[in-house]
Amino acid sequence: MKYVFLFSLVFLCSRLMAQSGGVAVYKDPRIDLLLKKQAEVNNLSTRNSAKRRTAPGYRLLIISTNNKSDAIAARTKIYSNFPELKPYMWHQSPYFKVKAGNFTSRQDAQAYQKKLAAFFPSGVFIMNDIVEVNPGASEEEE
Repeated sequence: MKYVFLFSLVFLCSRLMAQSGGVAVYKDPRIDLLLKKQAEVNNLSTRNSAKRRTAPGYRLLIISTNNKSDAIAARTKIYSNFPELKPYMWHQSPYFKVKAGNFTSRQDAQAYQKKLAAFFPSGVFIMNDIVEVNPGASEEEE
C-alpha cells in the first residue's frame, strides 16, 4: 500500500512538472564561494603531495591484529613514547596493521627495533617498504 501511494505521488509530481513547462532552480551564491575554496584546498594538497618524495626503505611492523582497539592502542603508544617516528595504521582485511618509521638504512631500523621491543614484547619486525624521504621537509621549505 505504501509503495502504491509513493508511486502515485511520483507520477502526479512528474505530470505537474511536465505541464508547467520547466523547473526553476534557485541557487545560493554561497555555494560558488564554497566550491572556489574547495578548489584552492585541492590545489594546495596536490602541490604538497608532489613535494613529498618516496624511496625504498624500511618500516617497523609493530602489530598485526584483528582487534581494532589493540591497533589504536599501539599507535597511541608510539605517538606518546616515540614522537619522532611516524606511525601508519591501515586495515587489510581481516587485520589492522601498524607500522612505524621512515628508515632508509637497515641499521637505523634495527636501532629502533631494539628500543620498541621493550614496549611491544610480542615482537617488532623490520619490513621492506616504500618510505617517505624527509616527511617534514615540505613544511620547512614554505
